Amino acid sequence: MRTLLIAWLLILGLAAPVAAQNAEIEATIGAQMEAFKADDVDRAFSYASPTIRGIFRTPQNFGAMVRNGYPMVWRPSDVQFLELREIDGALWQTVQVTDAQGRVHYLGYQMIETESGWKINAVTPLQPPAVSA
Repeated sequence: MRTLLIAWLLILGLAAPVAAQNAEIEATIGAQMEAFKADDVDRAFSYASPTIRGIFRTPQNFGAMVRNGYPMVWRPSDVQFLELREIDGALWQTVQVTDAQGRVHYLGYQMIETESGWKINAVTPLQPPAVSA
């Protein structure tokens, strides 16, 4: 019984950093979406990784790409954070986004940790999860 209690406490202790990490990642993605809703491309650009910032160079270029390529992120009506997974050493947060027309989109956000916190390194459309009966 004592061994089971110690094992359970160890599991809980290991889960706390993962939960904090997940909360920080969700906060970063959510903050960027809020910046887009406010048309604050400078702030939205601040959540992009150094690689993404290097590709787009300016907040205006970045904002134009998001408006044209990811309109559901620019003006989401609802956002749900699903699973955080590690794939080939990279962390991917699955996000369900409902756009202004009520269409549901699934996006994978690749996240990297930098000296200034979590940053978004890529966003890719995902296939909807399979529905089981």
